[in-house]
Amino acid sequence: MRNLGASGIWELFIPGVHAGARYKYEIVGPHDSTPFLKTDPYGLHFEPSPNHAAIVCDLSKFVWNDAAWMEARRSRDLRSRPMSVYEVHLASWRRVPEEGGRVLGYRELGEQLAAYCVKMGFTHVELMPPSEHPFDGSWGYQVTGFYAPTHRFGSPLDFMTMVDALHRAHIGVIVDWVPAHFPRDFFALARFDGTHLYEHADPRLGEHQDWGTLIFNYGRHEVRGFLVCSALSWLERFHVDGLRVDAVASMLYLDYSARLGNGCRIAMVAVRTSRRLNSSSR
Repeated sequence: MRNLGASGIWELFIPGVHAGARYKYEIVGPHDSTPFLKTDPYGLHFEPSPNHAAIVCDLSKFVWNDAAWMEARRSRDLRSRPMSVYEVHLASWRRVPEEGGRVLGYRELGEQLAAYCVKMGFTHVELMPPSEHPFDGSWGYQVTGFYAPTHRFGSPLDFMTMVDALHRAHIGVIVDWVPAHFPRDFFALARFDGTHLYEHADPRLGEHQDWGTLIFNYGRHEVRGFLVCSALSWLERFHVDGLRVDAVASMLYLDYSARLGNGCRIAMVAVRTSRRLNSSSR
């Protein structure tokens, strides 16, 4: 791969790559000559554990049928309209007992959720994080694929089909989005290039003591760009109508969940940081 100057972007052209091809990055860190493998932070589709390879995915041929919903959404005043939101964990909402209790796929979920929400009078569904994640027990709140719908229920094309079906039934789609932290799984963002690339190097700022996860370094333009683009990807690429941002308090307060003895010091850092961020945002 070649580095495109000061942009921080590396690129490589490989002819003949087709949809469905699996890949990882082999990286040599700055302090160690031993290469290691990482998945693509911007990948749209991933294979299951234990391999976690990114999968080349072509979404260009998908045909949306929700034009009426998208056009009406632009002119609708959401502040003056009632909302009734149905929160859903896709893995446990419904199962198929005749087939060993298997979970529903995205396409099945789209049709059945749409019918259920119309019957019950809901205007929106809120999906607990549909992003790719390695640990079922996290319910999707420890994300490793910030651009990818989880493989558990089908492909990204299947996810788009689900959203399309809900929109055609006049049901809005909100997804839980988790920009506050990410897990320590080494195949993903943690120490991505052998350094603290996405997370704070200072463990007082870069580690959630309660959750055992790592905290994004929001002071880096590249990290903020990565997260903003993730949000836009869900909104624009997948036609999601809104984002429910998880764990906001942990992002706002640097003394969040601080242990006795270092909380005051971190709180002072938080004040200085918030003032700097507020002045820069103006």
